[in-house]
Amino acid sequence: MNQARTDAAQIDQVRRFNRTVTERVGVLHDHYLGGDRPVGEARLLWEIGEQGQDVRHLRERLGLDSGYVSRLLRSLKADGLVTVEPQRRDRRVRTVRLTDAGRAERALLDDRSDELAGSLLEPLNAAQRDRLVAAMAEVDRLLTAATVTLDVVDPGHPDARHCLLSYFTELQERFETGFDPARSLLPDAGELRPPHGLFLVARLHGEPVGCAGLKLPPGAPAEIKRMWVAPRARRLGLGRRLLTELEARAAEHGRDTLRLDTNKALSAAIGLYHSFGFQEVPAFNDEPYAHHWFEKRTPPQPSG
Repeated sequence: MNQARTDAAQIDQVRRFNRTVTERVGVLHDHYLGGDRPVGEARLLWEIGEQGQDVRHLRERLGLDSGYVSRLLRSLKADGLVTVEPQRRDRRVRTVRLTDAGRAERALLDDRSDELAGSLLEPLNAAQRDRLVAAMAEVDRLLTAATVTLDVVDPGHPDARHCLLSYFTELQERFETGFDPARSLLPDAGELRPPHGLFLVARLHGEPVGCAGLKLPPGAPAEIKRMWVAPRARRLGLGRRLLTELEARAAEHGRDTLRLDTNKALSAAIGLYHSFGFQEVPAFNDEPYAHHWFEKRTPPQPSG
């Protein structure tokens, strides 16, 4: 009952916050920032930017369906603000770019956005401004974290390969001895395919920003392997979220023990494992790149 009341109060606060923000930033008006177009078109102009954008990336970045984005682009194109053309190497992929008129309107929107931001801060004293800006930064970070998705994919998927290559590159730079995946105890990520395991990819606005694998050897504890978070996605709580998801998946497969090994250079990861309830244990394998071995006992859950 207390949890239900807490959830209701939290939802009420979020809705109140949403109403305040939409009113103060002017998204309720058809002419956003005093311009000639609604907020959807104005935001699309901003996201296209100076270099242009893949239309698919725009949809994923803004979380909009293809039909709505197409309508927005048709309106901007009719006003002479953008061009939309298929790419030469793949005509199914369309690129949108600003025209000179589009760049001029985007610059105007940029100036008016600065004015709006100033109007929000101007009535406050210095201490209040600092509090508001700090709170906005925290809200931005948490809302960004909430948009990250986790999906089970084949280790051969392009997003999985991107994460693994980025992970190996970082280890090569950070380990005293460098890193060669062929020398590790998991030279082939294909071992993380069902039924031997699974592989998670985290995506932010459709782009891969993290991964983690779970080995499910028969008659042995589950093992966490190849966990990595992109530098730009750190401080979003993604490492803890990946661990939580893998722990749940292991329990679904009837495993009551999780294991992992790590290198002494990965101090932040070591701190995360301690805070997540892992205990350091004697070496349980001969991984050449490991200096620390961890284990966590978890209650198994009934499958199905």
